[in-house]
Amino acid sequence: MGLDKDVNFVIYFKLRMLAEIITIGDEILIGQIVDTNSAWMAQKLNLAGIRVKQITSISDDKQHILEALAEAEKRADIILITGGLGPTKDDITKNTLREYFNCDWRFDEGVLEDVTRIFSKYGRSVTDVNRLQAQVPDCCTTIRNSNGTAPAMWFEMRNKVFVAMPGVPFEMKGIMKKDVIPMLSAKFKTPHILHQTVLTQGIGESNLAELISNWEDNLPPNFKLAYLPAFGAVRLRLSAIGEDKEHLKALSDKKINELKPIIADHIYGYEEDTLEEIIGKLLREKGLTLSTAESFTGGAVSSAITTVSGSSSYYMGSVISYSNKIKMDELGVKESDLINFGAVSQQVAEQMAIGVNKKFSTDCSIATTGIAGPTGGSEAKPVGTAWIAIATPKGVVSQKFSFGEQRQAIIQRAALTALNMLRKQLING
Repeated sequence: MGLDKDVNFVIYFKLRMLAEIITIGDEILIGQIVDTNSAWMAQKLNLAGIRVKQITSISDDKQHILEALAEAEKRADIILITGGLGPTKDDITKNTLREYFNCDWRFDEGVLEDVTRIFSKYGRSVTDVNRLQAQVPDCCTTIRNSNGTAPAMWFEMRNKVFVAMPGVPFEMKGIMKKDVIPMLSAKFKTPHILHQTVLTQGIGESNLAELISNWEDNLPPNFKLAYLPAFGAVRLRLSAIGEDKEHLKALSDKKINELKPIIADHIYGYEEDTLEEIIGKLLREKGLTLSTAESFTGGAVSSAITTVSGSSSYYMGSVISYSNKIKMDELGVKESDLINFGAVSQQVAEQMAIGVNKKFSTDCSIATTGIAGPTGGSEAKPVGTAWIAIATPKGVVSQKFSFGEQRQAIIQRAALTALNMLRKQLING
């Protein structure tokens, strides 16, 4: 399908099938557990061309469930329900659904086989309570659960689809991926949606928007750009919607390639890349080792680096030099420089980087020194002031930054910035 045949993105977005997610369980409402199911489901539905209109959390109360179902039916074409399908008395969803759809019970032998198989696996006998898992409303299509005893149930009424699934995340995810998403896509003939993500660091959201304004203004009408800022980084998510998957992919790739030279200095990766993974790959490719010397970041840089499996092959260790004494004793920072320039200075940062390289006999190092606040700042060096130094076989580079005023944000921004500085030095080396 050519561009001239693509429907305007906004119109397409509005015309998509609408879904509502209903999570049932007092444990969510009292904060005992966090509702991660809805976020995961919304993401998968969106990728399938189905727009989530609303997410609702309700209690284990029959009247509350009935009212929520009736309201959701007014708003959405697809109602997805999780929770309350267990065999105990507090799990009332299945019986409430039977009442809502005004149908009787039937016994599903396939579900009983699943229950028996799971209990046999652990050397246990199926109890009468667990046998009730195989009792389902006779107006539903049963979707068997390969990871648990509670089946999912598919109902259709007044051109609407209702799907009830277990609340256990790995059970729900298995059913959604294997059965529900394919069934919904087949029934509603959903459009293709494509997302591509560009990861940037070292530039704020507003400055980034200004830099790419012309590029964004010239996106095709069935494309949309979202800015997703976080501490120290901004993700750009380019979304495209249409009927021809291959055409969308080709056009999306073209637009990303047009974007790259505009913000080349700020792009560090794509999709699910992380700076620590990219750095690890570069260090392995070049056969280089790394150490860190951290003051105000308190181990945030080393913590990120060691999240990567296999990082011990290139990462040797760290010195958390929070005090001036440790900076001098462990890293060889000159006392005179601490007195004359202060701990937060170019001189100290560079000496920290050189000192930790010597201490661990590494090729590269990262050093951070700054004021994380909320106390400790001055007129000359306010809270958020930082110096970051990077040492590589080419030499030492350093830079001064101002990371704002909020302590945790300062630390996170500094850690990301330090990692990105090292990435750039490794690429340029």
